[in-house]
Amino acid sequence: MRKKSEVSLRARALQYLARREYSRAELRAKLLPHVQANADFEQAQPIDLDALLDDLTTRGWLSDVRAATQLVHAKRGRFGLQRITHELRQRGISEELISAALPELKDCELETARDVWQRKFGIAPRDEKEKAKQVRFLQSRGFALDAIFKVLRFDD
Repeated sequence: MRKKSEVSLRARALQYLARREYSRAELRAKLLPHVQANADFEQAQPIDLDALLDDLTTRGWLSDVRAATQLVHAKRGRFGLQRITHELRQRGISEELISAALPELKDCELETARDVWQRKFGIAPRDEKEKAKQVRFLQSRGFALDAIFKVLRFDD
């Protein structure tokens, strides 16, 4: 029979996973304060958070691959390769999974940069100040300079 704190921790984990995909590192960070809070209030033996995460992974409810895929598909229409890669690293996705997603992102980066630029500006910059503004905007969205230059028709 499970302890009350473990059941509530498992239920909390399932509630998080029902809303969206989480990487193992993200879910661990979200659950860790609750493990410590439960350990403070109860004298029972502490819950093994890693065992819970292993169980969720074994059952197929927690997957770094799905979390990475979901993030890439959600962000690819608005952000560039650099920004998406950074967000994947922040969420604790392994470098192997990130490198597996890179070719797909590289193939469509120029097209995505054009779409983002068209929605935001739509007209070519008239002076240097406006060019700089558009370049900064696209850089802040995580697009590479070569893609930005192609979108704005700059010469290297």
